[in-house]
Amino acid sequence: MNKPLLAALSALAIAGLGATPAVAAPQTKAAKAVTVNFAGTVSLSNCSGSVVRFPNSADSDPALVMTNGHCLETGFPEPGEVITGQSSSRTFGLLNSSGSRVATLRANQVVYSTMTDTDVTIYRLTTTYAAIKSSYGISPLTVQNTHPTAGSAIKVVSGYWKRIYSCNADGFVYRLKEGDWTWKDSLRYTSACNTIGGTSGSPVIDTATGNVVAVNNTGNEDGERCTENNPCEVDESGNVTVRQGINYAEETYQIPACFTTGNKLNLSASGCTLPKP
Repeated sequence: MNKPLLAALSALAIAGLGATPAVAAPQTKAAKAVTVNFAGTVSLSNCSGSVVRFPNSADSDPALVMTNGHCLETGFPEPGEVITGQSSSRTFGLLNSSGSRVATLRANQVVYSTMTDTDVTIYRLTTTYAAIKSSYGISPLTVQNTHPTAGSAIKVVSGYWKRIYSCNADGFVYRLKEGDWTWKDSLRYTSACNTIGGTSGSPVIDTATGNVVAVNNTGNEDGERCTENNPCEVDESGNVTVRQGINYAEETYQIPACFTTGNKLNLSASGCTLPKP
């Protein structure tokens, strides 16, 4: 995983590029489900992501983009490393509901990035939610501030591939270990979400609410045990389980508590449990 990110499209996971894309499953609770499409998702040079807001964000706040820690343009954060306030000029392709690119958004800062406990990067953009809505008619996705539910119907929306995977939250993993990195309380997909390289950073959306509950990040490609591109599950007793072909995401419910008025990061805020520098 020490390869440059531009040369590492499938590095750190996300099941092999030869995987067959999942066919969207019919909704079993159509009356309650919301329509999930590409609106608000973004494409990065090597990953996927989404424009996100938190429950208490204001329309006038600087907009944020969420993707994986391992999608950071300066390389993978080391185990234990937390990056905050790093200058960035990264660009993102904003997609509309049909997956067409309607704008290029630009970051001015890496607000937060880590691959410790979770796998997330959050960028601050040079524009606001209101300006994006006014110019392109696109609203951000809301990050849910409560833990996702096992068995819930979810969709993984990849702005990079313009592909939507449909499956269910199969359960939660006490520790997910891949190479030198360890993630806590990861979300495991049922097999239908056979995500591939380039889907890293895709929002995982609960179809009952339309809210983001996790960020797609990895999968066991070859059946190896706890190696790069082959994460393993570790339970509270230290027992290891390998599930070849199964993919995972990192939950995001803990993130909103770490952002205060104006979408400002405050790692000392009450209830904030994200790793600190």
